Amino acid sequence: MAAACGSRADDRDYARPNAAPVVAPVKPLVEARPRIVVLGDSLTAGLGLASRESYPMLLQERLKNQGLNFEVVNAGVSGDTSSGGLSRVDWALEGDVRILIVALGGNDGLRGLPPEQLQQNLARIIERAQARHIEVILAGMEAPPNYGRDYIVSFHKVYPALAHTYGVTLVPFLLQGVAGTERLNQRDGIHPTSAGARIVADNVWAALEPVARRLGRPGS
Repeated sequence: MAAACGSRADDRDYARPNAAPVVAPVKPLVEARPRIVVLGDSLTAGLGLASRESYPMLLQERLKNQGLNFEVVNAGVSGDTSSGGLSRVDWALEGDVRILIVALGGNDGLRGLPPEQLQQNLARIIERAQARHIEVILAGMEAPPNYGRDYIVSFHKVYPALAHTYGVTLVPFLLQGVAGTERLNQRDGIHPTSAGARIVADNVWAALEPVARRLGRPGS
């Protein structure tokens, strides 16, 4: 109790001329690692999963196992659209960010928002990252079938068009192998289970690994 409140013994030590100085233990410095930011919505945040089961954290584990010294930042916000991602991209890119994974658009599609608006928002996100010399990986999404074929086709074309225009790496479909498979999705039919999230991590890893290896080399 005396130690917690600042004891009189401490006062006597400071007053005693020959008292040995109290030296606080030196904590080892933690090396700051370059960052990989995953900017997304609830699919990225890992809605319904333990945080360690979200695909960004699975990517973190793979990077560690491969000796690639990056810190993955999960910047997923449930309910976010491409507009919401654009509004917080400058904050997300603070610090030593080397790679930005953009995984937005699912909520745009669910709400039937114009594909032109999606393309404009994603383009601005990519431009802001590239202005900081950050490598961008763009994860594609697909629109639900209830808005008709024209909408689905226009939505689908957004992602490869942006990848071509800006020269960024494309994950053709974030939920490839997961969407539409009941056992890999939670009861809402939208968000992956832990097994589904592992497949999503596989999809992203195929694009991320070569970029991370290239940027992880000395002098990169």
